[in-house]
Order: sequence, then C-alpha cells, then structure tokens
Amino acid sequence: MKTLLKSGGRSRRASSQRRVTTIASNSVSATPSFNNGVKYGLIAAGTAAIVGGVYYYSAETLYASGKLDPPAYPWSHRFPWQAFDHASIRRGHKVFSQVCSTCHSLNLVRFRNLVDVCYTEAEAKEIAAELEYTDGPDETGEMFTRPGKLTDAFPKPYANKKQAASINGGAVPPDLSLITKARHDGTNYLFSLLTGYKDAPAGIQLREGQYYNPYFAGGAIAMPPPLTDGQVEYEDKTPSTVSQMAKDVTTFLAWASEPETEERRVFCGKVVLMTAAMLFPLGYYKRYVWNVFKTRIVRFNMGKFAPPPPPQNIRWRKRERSNK
Repeated sequence: MKTLLKSGGRSRRASSQRRVTTIASNSVSATPSFNNGVKYGLIAAGTAAIVGGVYYYSAETLYASGKLDPPAYPWSHRFPWQAFDHASIRRGHKVFSQVCSTCHSLNLVRFRNLVDVCYTEAEAKEIAAELEYTDGPDETGEMFTRPGKLTDAFPKPYANKKQAASINGGAVPPDLSLITKARHDGTNYLFSLLTGYKDAPAGIQLREGQYYNPYFAGGAIAMPPPLTDGQVEYEDKTPSTVSQMAKDVTTFLAWASEPETEERRVFCGKVVLMTAAMLFPLGYYKRYVWNVFKTRIVRFNMGKFAPPPPPQNIRWRKRERSNK
C-alpha cells in the first residue's frame, strides 16, 4: 500500500512538473514573438522614413530646377478600358511629317504600323512611296535609290549625331519613338512643353539661341517654338491651332511609343472577363475535389514515442483524493 502511495505521489509530482514546464515554455515562447513584432515595426518605420526622405529630396531638387509639373489633361486613352483617338493619330502624323520630322527621328516605327490605325494599306503605301531610300548593292555592286515600302522606317533627318549637333548649335534632337515613355507623365509633359513657350520673366537671362519654357528642366530650351496657328492644313477641316496640333502630335507619339497598346487592352479585357466567369465554377470544383482530403483524420500509433498525456484537472484530482 505504501508503495502504491509513493508511486502515485511521484506521478502527481511529475505531472505537475510537466504542467509547470509547459506553462513556462509558453510564456517564454511569447517573448520572441513580441520582440519580432517590435523589430519588424522598427524596420517598416525606418523604411518609410527613408522612402519619404528620398521623395522629399527629389521633390526639392525638382522644384529647385525651376520645372513646373504639367497639369493632367483628359486624354481619351488614359484608362486601360479606353482607346486612342484614331482621327487625332492621323492628324498627329501629318503634324509630325510636316513639322517635327525636320529635326527629330522616329526610328522604331514603320509605315506598316500605320495600316488600319490611321490609314488604309493603299494610303500607307502611297505615303511611303513619296520618299526615296538608299538600298543595295545591286548586281554591279552599286548602291541605288528606290521608293519607300511599308517595311521601311521613317526617314532620319540627319546622317549622324555629329551632323545633328553641328546644325542645331551643339544640341542633338532626341528620337521621339519613346518620348512619352522616357519622360515622367509623358503625354501631359509633351503637350505642356509644346504649348508652354513664354517670355522669360524678370531676373532670368537666356543665352543666344535659347528660349524660355517653364515645363523644361531649368527653363531654358534650345528648341524654338515649333508650332504656330495655321501651320498645317488638316484634311478634315479641323482648325489647326497651336493647342490642337500639340494635342494631335502628342496623341500620335503616345501611340507610336507602343503601337500594340489597344491589342493588349482588348486581350486583357477578355482574360479578366473569362477569369471572372470561371471563378465560381473553379472554386466549387476545388472544394469538391479537396473536401475528402481536408475533412479526413489521420492518427498514428507511436507506441513508446507517443507524447505524454495532458495534465489532469487539479480540481478533479482534489475531488478524487477527498473521495478516497
């Protein structure tokens, strides 16, 4: 009898020790999680402070450069579910061909890109055939000139950069293929730049050959005002004001920077609609297939490697002891 009492006492002491150990381990394990939360919070706060400082510094630098932020205009293609104004693209191509192409190139656009966008195939072939390109060599090894084809790129105004710099006072006119992508808020910036030429305010001195434009970094730009009222005659009798021509050529260059924009938007819309239509059936099928695996219970008989049983209720042990 004494042996049984001793063994029962040892088992009670062991169970109480296990219970104390479990409680202590739970209290200790809670501390690292709290410390990790504080650490991650400090890291997030530090990252936010760094990003805010960089943004503030960049904004101060931009303000110090004397450049104004362009206003936001309601472009017809500014949202993913909208399309380009194709009539404006056609007028913008005319403005580019008669005004901008005298100094700027458009190396990444071919005449075939204009087909079914702003011209028919016959019209695009006619426009390309009006230009002459150097090709060859021929059978005799000589270079020759030929009319343009749909596969040709827009012609370059200068043979090389040195020639462009010597003609434009040391400044090389940039290629306009990706101008709306290469500038922050490209479409609004380009329109504001074309229409933003003003007289230099008091206190600002410009060198010879420079013009004042508040939307250009520094305010001094070497390009003279490219547009004047009535400079281009539109086929659809649209008044060719400076703002209208600036809007049309900006739309044309925005399209030229990514001619496949509309095809991508249409494809993306189809994908979104198909995904939304298939969301409920696929969700039901997933629940139907995985329901068997998620609701079954797997038990393992670990034998002597089984974990110790949970500690018994203290009140129940006291009641049992009093009954004895």
